[in-house]
Amino acid sequence: MAARNVLQQQNRGEAVPGALKQKNMAAAQGRNRKALGDIGNMVTVRGGVEGGKPLPQVSRPITRSFCAQLLANAQAAAENQKKSMVVNADGPIVANGALPVKAAARKPAQKKATVKPKPEVIEISPDTEEKVKENRQKEKAVADSSMKKAATLTSTLTARSKAACGLSHKPKVQIVNIDATDVNNELAVLEYVEDIYTFYKIAENESRIHDYMDSQPEINARMRAILIDWLIEVHQKFELNQETLYLTINIVDRYLAAATTSRRELQLVGISAMLIASKYEEIWAPEVNDFVCISDRAYSHEQVLAMEKRILGQLEWYLTVPTPYVFLVRFIKAAVSDAQADVTVLNSCNATSMENMVYFLAELGLMNYATNIYCSSMIAASAVYVARHALHCSPFWNDTLKLHTGFSESQLLGCAKLLVSYHMEAPDHKLKVIYKKYSSSLRGAVALSPPAISLLALHE
Repeated sequence: MAARNVLQQQNRGEAVPGALKQKNMAAAQGRNRKALGDIGNMVTVRGGVEGGKPLPQVSRPITRSFCAQLLANAQAAAENQKKSMVVNADGPIVANGALPVKAAARKPAQKKATVKPKPEVIEISPDTEEKVKENRQKEKAVADSSMKKAATLTSTLTARSKAACGLSHKPKVQIVNIDATDVNNELAVLEYVEDIYTFYKIAENESRIHDYMDSQPEINARMRAILIDWLIEVHQKFELNQETLYLTINIVDRYLAAATTSRRELQLVGISAMLIASKYEEIWAPEVNDFVCISDRAYSHEQVLAMEKRILGQLEWYLTVPTPYVFLVRFIKAAVSDAQADVTVLNSCNATSMENMVYFLAELGLMNYATNIYCSSMIAASAVYVARHALHCSPFWNDTLKLHTGFSESQLLGCAKLLVSYHMEAPDHKLKVIYKKYSSSLRGAVALSPPAISLLALHE
């Protein structure tokens, strides 16, 4: 109460005892409150009007009750601001007559610092590089395949043309490499073998035997067959090479086609031709006396040499000719390679049986004069074709054989039917040297196999 009275006296301007002392203390307190005001715990309160006179401004400390009052006023002001708030752009905020409170200066909005993400560093190992390459290759392959699948106008028209011509469903040609097993065989001369047989095809037409039987007054086809049958027996007794037999028959036919021969000299022509072929093909050729003895001395040593000289002069020493044997070797190789490529074919048609059957049919063809109208390559190809029928080798003719022989099935039917008929007649024929030769177990007894009668029903 004393403090209140003193305050009232000061407001009225009355002298107060000890005022000097209080004045000094107030000055000190003013300095302290000014310092406290700087801190922010002092509030300047503007007084009301008492007795028509405005009350001076009073600075007072913030007490708990005053702080609570200020908080209540602030809350009330906030509620009133929501309802009706008057905002002065340059001045303070006024709400319901409350004391103006200095608005806090707004701080400028700070821009958020944008932190740029650091680029990720990926270490690529060799394995990762390989995977990346593989993925790129796959993507490229997929792109290429999609481009290929895209049908163009040209491809569509080509496909329609092929379909119209019946070429769209043409099966793929399957060719067996018959020289695959001879890659390391220098004697097979794989670099030149195709050229060699191309030359043989051309040369066989130049040395082809024409029909000469009409120009021989004393010789007929039966006599020739008897001579060939006997020469095959002599060839077998001397154990000569197959090449020698085929060259012997070629020399006999070529000489008879060029010179007229008597019946008496026919056998002499045969043994002289075998002597020449033996000298050409064999390492150890039989001597002249061997042929004189084998002919039961029907001819002398001098006669054999004289006939040899006459034959060579008539043929102009031209002995390098493509006989059926050179084609048989190649065609048998093609037939056997096809059989070896297919296990089912190999079980029913082995290489040995195929070879023996082909040689059996070829020798039957050589013995009969009617086959002379065909060239050597066609006789060889027909022998292979009939042998595959007789041994039930399926298919009877394929793309590999067609490629290497140069003949289709229709082209071979004429000669093949002759060989089948000779096979059918062989068991009852009077000339049985060939039949007996190939009926032995050494030759696989192929002559005892049933002939391919089904071929006779086919039409050319």
